[in-house]
Amino acid sequence: MNQRKNPTQRRQMPQTLSAMIVLLSLFSTGSALSQTGPHLTDHRSTLISNAQVVDGSGAPAWKGSVRIVDDLIVSVGDLTPMDDEHTIDAQGMVLTPGFIDTHSHHDDEDGLRNNLDALPILTQGVTTSVFGQDGGHQLPLADFLSDFDKHPAAVNIASYVGHNTIRARIMGDDTKRPADPEEVKAMRTLLLSELQAGALGLSTGLEYEPGIYSQREEVLTLAAATAAQGGRYISHVRSEDRFLWEAMDEIIDIGRQTGIPVQISHIKLAAKNLWNQAPTLIEKLDAARAEGIDITADVYPYEYWASTMWVLLPDRDANNLEEIAFVLDQLTPASGVIFTKYEPNPDYVNQSVAEIAKTRGTSEVQTFSDLLKESEAWSRANGGAQAEMIMGRSMTEADIETFLQWEHSNVCSDGGFYGHPRGYGTFPRVLARYVRDKGTLSLETAVAAMTSRAADHMGITDRGRIVAGMKADLVLFNPERIQDHAGIRDGQVLSTGVDSVWVNGQQVLKDGASTQVFPGKVLRRSL
Repeated sequence: MNQRKNPTQRRQMPQTLSAMIVLLSLFSTGSALSQTGPHLTDHRSTLISNAQVVDGSGAPAWKGSVRIVDDLIVSVGDLTPMDDEHTIDAQGMVLTPGFIDTHSHHDDEDGLRNNLDALPILTQGVTTSVFGQDGGHQLPLADFLSDFDKHPAAVNIASYVGHNTIRARIMGDDTKRPADPEEVKAMRTLLLSELQAGALGLSTGLEYEPGIYSQREEVLTLAAATAAQGGRYISHVRSEDRFLWEAMDEIIDIGRQTGIPVQISHIKLAAKNLWNQAPTLIEKLDAARAEGIDITADVYPYEYWASTMWVLLPDRDANNLEEIAFVLDQLTPASGVIFTKYEPNPDYVNQSVAEIAKTRGTSEVQTFSDLLKESEAWSRANGGAQAEMIMGRSMTEADIETFLQWEHSNVCSDGGFYGHPRGYGTFPRVLARYVRDKGTLSLETAVAAMTSRAADHMGITDRGRIVAGMKADLVLFNPERIQDHAGIRDGQVLSTGVDSVWVNGQQVLKDGASTQVFPGKVLRRSL
């Protein structure tokens, strides 16, 4: 880790809290503070000193201090404690902006609502989670966000509007076909209404029901409507394996035709015949950027993905044994398909298709087919409830590293409170494995991919950097000790090494434990 002196150190800094409050008021134009004037006793001032500051910009680390007043960073540099100021000695640990998880499912199954302390999130250093992913969101969005306004979590949240949610609402049970013009018009109307809640933009999940049945023109119409409102587009693209290149063409064309910023969710090459082609894909994306298309991506650091068995069969035919044989040969081996949920027989959780086939005495192909049909029958008998979830091993370390190194990618978890270990370990895993252990990324570059890049890709302008005037979302961690512990068959284990976390200026994690403070905000797109 390189060190340098912070160039702001030569500036004259106010050395009394009264002077600092006046400075704070300059950052708070239009707020209650600027309207009523400074009152010394009404404001919290905290100085974090003796830190290795990695400011999120990608610039070299520097040794110094950061001052917080209320929810803002007000000064950085070589600072002296003021009278009555709370001072924290960072003891040389790394201080960074709070990490922004641009693709989170920690809202699934009321996960965050039932765990407002957000411990699996905070112990990764994440201070903002972005929901509404893969084409699904909480409808109506205004009610969902308002609930977190009234009962905040320890982290900030934001959300997209999901195409699949809108499509299902408009088309009801008749979704396995192209939408007609009136239905697309109704989707657009509902989309615009949902965007008014402050959503960041539109998300799609085009490998999932019912988005898989949509035509390109439908998606393009909705993306154009979102662009007109100043929103963004994020997509689990139509294919991450067989039809990857066509899927890339689709998202690039959406950016080209609408001018909307487009982000590829959890970018991956999930088929043997695509392995080691990450440089080729990046060349394609860079060419699109050179054309003026604002295309970016997020990525998580695991060879396993998580979804349903059905995502492996675009034709949704559980009886097509030839297709299933192709899946197990080219996309993910039977030993790499591990259940995180299987309602027809919960004993299968944490078992692979290969292990279940051995127990049943049937071939791996036939077992895969039978498990699908049994899960479908259970779902029909239980009102359409989700019957199964799996993890599948389809990616390679080399491609993951290449995507992490792309200057227009940011880190995401794609995780939640249940299932895949990425919901508990993504960000520490990047810092431990790809920074400290392998040297794939410098610390400064990795932090930028978790903070300023993530903020830029989401259109979040007041977080992601340690600069005076930014919101005080901060993480203090030990770079030698930070480590993920969640594994593929033991996914719900907290990470370690994150000492302290601040959200909107309030300490929500201290010595790795929750402070039971809940200052998280709903981050809304400006309308």
